[in-house]
Amino acid sequence: MAMANVLVIEDDDLNQFTIKKYLDEKFNPIITDSADGAHVILQNNKIDLILMDISISGERHGLELTAELKASKNYSQIPIIAVTAHASEKDRINSFAAGCDDYIAKPFRKSELLLRISKFLEF
Repeated sequence: MAMANVLVIEDDDLNQFTIKKYLDEKFNPIITDSADGAHVILQNNKIDLILMDISISGERHGLELTAELKASKNYSQIPIIAVTAHASEKDRINSFAAGCDDYIAKPFRKSELLLRISKFLEF
């Protein structure tokens, strides 16, 4: 069985490295730091799940990109998990309002991330 492609939209190098390390055994992580990069990846790859940082590089933040993807007929079915240091209850509510399917606050443990992903993907 082929490994699922997980698009990681994260602009912090250390967080990119950590998340990639957490995912490498079970998934094929594809990493970008911006909404524009995400669009290029989505157009050229079958993506099974998105880990969306709320604060990303470029003109659009993660919640804007989430709302845009969830409104798109091509990408609306892809599960999106907000992965963010914005950890207040308001941030959590805003993430779900934008269309995120789940939410995980930084810092998190590998086991916690994999548990969230397992709600959407078998591995």
